Amino acid sequence: MKKKIIITISVLVLLPLLAIFCSNNIITNSAKGKTFYNVDAIPYNKVGVVLGTTSKLVNGSPNPYYVHRINATVALYNAKKIDFVLVSGDNGTKYYNEPDTFKRELVKQGIPEDKIFLDYAGFRTLDSMVRAHVIFELNKVTVISQKFHNERAIYIAEKKGLTTVGFNAKDLKGKAGLKVQTREYLARVKVFLDLLLNTEPKFYGEKITIE
Repeated sequence: MKKKIIITISVLVLLPLLAIFCSNNIITNSAKGKTFYNVDAIPYNKVGVVLGTTSKLVNGSPNPYYVHRINATVALYNAKKIDFVLVSGDNGTKYYNEPDTFKRELVKQGIPEDKIFLDYAGFRTLDSMVRAHVIFELNKVTVISQKFHNERAIYIAEKKGLTTVGFNAKDLKGKAGLKVQTREYLARVKVFLDLLLNTEPKFYGEKITIE
């Protein structure tokens, strides 16, 4: 009886760890050679999709992930590696609107307003990638976020028929990024559950042409 309990506990512990290990390796390896830090090295795409995040931390200070994604988007646009920006994020309530917040800052940084399109239904990375392909009718994009996020976005996008490269915004190292990195491991496992269950975006809607 005791031996069976030990085996059961071992399986319950090892299976989630194995799922995390396999999911992480598959997604990391699939994105090799498809993410870039150097703006000169990344290929041109008509549209860059910047993935939304909150602009402020709980304590009210600027969110570094947001700041770095803004900087990466501006650098890519100024280098003429993209012509348009699609901001995809959460617009869950009237008090929380990632796309509008990103747009205001991007315009302030010099990107013309008519070059910025907003996807208000990018509630998850899956939603953002699928909607970029289906709603905004894009076949190739440059996704803009931190490397770990870009890798996951690229994997999802390519499974959904969207060819993608990633431009890596500056990341946080050490303790500052530990919480986000830990959450990323779980998000990668969920990618495979979503694919298995053929999970769809929360909303679709009318098609929008970026031009």
